[in-house]
Amino acid sequence: MLKPVQKKSLSDSVFEQLRAEIISGRMEPGSTLPGERVLCEMLEVNRGAVREALKRLEQARLVSVQHGGSTTVLNFRETAGTDLLSTLLVTPEGELDTQVARSVMEMRSALASDIARLCAKRGREVAGPLAEVVEQMGANRKDLVALQALSLSFWGLLVEASGNVAYQLAFNSLRDSYARFSHLLTRVLADELTDLKNYKAICEAIAAGEAEDAEFYSRDLMEIGERQIVRVLDTLDRVKE
Repeated sequence: MLKPVQKKSLSDSVFEQLRAEIISGRMEPGSTLPGERVLCEMLEVNRGAVREALKRLEQARLVSVQHGGSTTVLNFRETAGTDLLSTLLVTPEGELDTQVARSVMEMRSALASDIARLCAKRGREVAGPLAEVVEQMGANRKDLVALQALSLSFWGLLVEASGNVAYQLAFNSLRDSYARFSHLLTRVLADELTDLKNYKAICEAIAAGEAEDAEFYSRDLMEIGERQIVRVLDTLDRVKE
């Protein structure tokens, strides 16, 4: 239910409340939002805050705003982009959405392998910087927090060298989603983060221009982490039953 806005950025609060109502399905696709004046009264904010929030909802492709007319809720599964993933990972009740988390992991594995494949074809010059990151990972092998940061640097170099801007943007969304739970995933991903053999193999495959090998070792590395996270998600699902 909508409620009076707490004292922080008014437009942010309005945006977050309306977004939550839309994502939860309480405001169904095809339904019409209350008019600006009504929203102002319900949320106890000024019209400027409401207009700014509606503009952001439209930019996120959650609503369609008719100039001088009504605002219609869209089906975000058909219209929104990957930047919504970090929001979808948490339910309106504040719990992790395990189905969305599984989707993110599948996307992560698929992207990583193809990014490495393209990098071996287009960005072999990045092999040196990648090897330097892996060397730092070896020096910090017992520091999982440091390994998390270095792993993100590793994949950041890879995706940039792949030359695929769509993958770059998808990677940004995945990184933002990961950031929300990184402190909880440190130990879960320990086996993946410390698997320097696969990291080194990816570097060597890229340096040699061996696209299939780069794809293989990247997929193997991602599957290590995916198996661990799926086990955790399965446990969470059993607890909810």
